[in-house]
Amino acid sequence: MNARNRILVPVVLLCGLMAVAGCKKKEAPLPPATVAPPATIPAPSAMLSATPTVISAGDQVQLSWRTTDATSVSIDGIGDVPTVGVKTVTPTVATTYHLVARGEGGTAEASATVTVNSPPAIVVPSNTMSAAEEFKASVHDIFFDYDTDAIRPDAQATLSANASYLASHPDIKIVIGGYCDERGSDEYNLALGQRRADATKNALVTAGVAATRVRVISYGKEKPFCSESNEACWQQNRRAGFSIDQ
Repeated sequence: MNARNRILVPVVLLCGLMAVAGCKKKEAPLPPATVAPPATIPAPSAMLSATPTVISAGDQVQLSWRTTDATSVSIDGIGDVPTVGVKTVTPTVATTYHLVARGEGGTAEASATVTVNSPPAIVVPSNTMSAAEEFKASVHDIFFDYDTDAIRPDAQATLSANASYLASHPDIKIVIGGYCDERGSDEYNLALGQRRADATKNALVTAGVAATRVRVISYGKEKPFCSESNEACWQQNRRAGFSIDQ
């Protein structure tokens, strides 16, 4: 083989190899790796109930609660509590219990309201007196000056208080007795006692007491409260006296 052929053969073989290599199919690139989406953290849930929801003062209430996906739970007025639980409480006034549950996914809240009714009022009798004793302690006699049936200024307040008592006890009927001291005749003092009783009745009627509830009588000087013959004693006998009409 001449020198030309020795050079040409390797060149042809090289070109053939390059052609074969150029016809080889190219491989497709690998797809990118799939990245998983981040996990969703669930939000907490909360439930709170009270049994019963209406009580009287001093009664007990049972609180029940349940939460999910919470890391801490608290109830106003009670403090931190388990995620699930039951507690007995005794509210004295209307109360709304408020629960807050906190977790990585957020916060949840729940409430329960309890109504507390006031205890019934206890009526305590003001005293143990009988009706007659109460009347005597509340309705007072009035006094007159010598030989007159005029209502004195100091008697006006007494009559006003008497009228108020009678207004609050409409079932009571009364007798007003007119009294005199020992001086003067029986006939004169009976007439004067009548005028004193009438004047007292008129004052009560003016103050609002029904006239049908009042009866009058004159005792003159027949039933003295004091038997001594002096001004202090006579003053006690010049009066209009009150009693319950039986």
